[in-house]
Formats: sequence, structure tokens, C-alpha cells
Amino acid sequence: FNFCRIAFNAARNGDGGYWSVDYPRADQNLSIRLSELTKAPISIDRRSGEPNHVVLQVSDPLLYRCPFIMMTEVGSAAISDEEAARLRLYLQKGGFLWADDFWGTYAWDWWVAQFSKVLPPSEYPIVDLPPNHPLFSAQFQITKVPQIASIGHWASTGGGTSERFEDSAVAHARAVLDKHGNIMVLMTHNTDLGDSFEREADDPQYFYQMSVPGYAFGINTLLYALTH
Repeated sequence: FNFCRIAFNAARNGDGGYWSVDYPRADQNLSIRLSELTKAPISIDRRSGEPNHVVLQVSDPLLYRCPFIMMTEVGSAAISDEEAARLRLYLQKGGFLWADDFWGTYAWDWWVAQFSKVLPPSEYPIVDLPPNHPLFSAQFQITKVPQIASIGHWASTGGGTSERFEDSAVAHARAVLDKHGNIMVLMTHNTDLGDSFEREADDPQYFYQMSVPGYAFGINTLLYALTH
């Protein structure tokens, strides 16, 4: 396994940060936990001993060598028509995209408008994953979508998890499915799974409250993506 992250242009009128949020420790730490908690082999840099990971633009031909890609802070993503066509082809060839870390109504609406260039909603509707979906039991038994706050928000609010308060009170796992019913695109909204990987070692309480359920969801997602 080799973690692949997508670098994208950010729109000024979007709502979110940049593609590099949580990079590179989230990518490395999730890879490490995948190797520890499953039998999946991961790619290791022999010099540093750290997991290999790559950052790609959608236009890079190496995209098609990544069965799994992740985009973070997609509430600010600006997807051109050319990028949309390349990403659509990647997904139709069997690729898997996980879009994470965007909060509130405006960010959701922005992302849906941008992603509709990739897969038209009339043909590829976005659906909520039901609690009995196989992703939630790929390895760990997950009973609800964990709401992971950034460690800064969590610390400043005394353990709060909703970064946009009432406008992001409920975490969602939504998806676009292929013709066989398998997930092509996973969208985790009102939650920041990436921070649960990146900041696992910063605070023991944050680890137990955020990283433990975050890794369960992350490992399940990787196993599902690589086997469906």
C-alpha cells in the first residue's frame, strides 16, 4: 500500500483550507497503522524507514497507479473541466476517492457543485451510507460516523467536536456508488478523520477520544477500497 494524496487548487470563495492540511503525518501514520492492524503490506522508504507516500495532481499519469486517493479540505476545492474529466476516468476505471474534512452547509454545497463536474448527480447520485453497509464492518465494528475535531478546536472548546457548532452538529458518511453498488467516492462531512491520524501523539486524551475511532474508520475504509 502506498498513500496517494491529491493536490488541488483552492477557490477564494470556497470554505476550507488547502490540500496540504494534515500532510504528511496523516498519510504516514495511517499507513503505519494499516501495517500494524492488518496483514496488508505497505511501501517503506529504506533510507528513512518511513512509509512511502505521494502527492499528485489529477493530471499526473501516475494517478492510475493509485487504487486509493484522498482529498482533504474539499470545501475549498476548485475543479477545472479538464481535471473533472481526468478524475471521472480514474473513478470509472475502478479508482477510489475519499474526500474528508469539510464542515457546514456552505462547504457541502460548494463541494457538491464542484464534484458534479466529475460525476453528474443525475447519473451518479450522492447517498448516505446505511449503518449496515459493509464498510462499517470491514474489520472493526463501527456503529456511527465518528465526529473528529481538529486538535486545536478540541482543546480550545474543552473537548468539543463540532467545528461549525449547530451548522455541523452531525457527522455524515456519504458516497457515490458504481453500477454494482460499490463505493467509488466516500465523503466524510462534518468530521476531520485526517487529524485523528496526524495528531495521534500530541495528547493522550485526544488519542483515546479521537484517534481510536478515527483509525477504526480509516482502516475499514482502506480495506474496503482495496477489496471492492
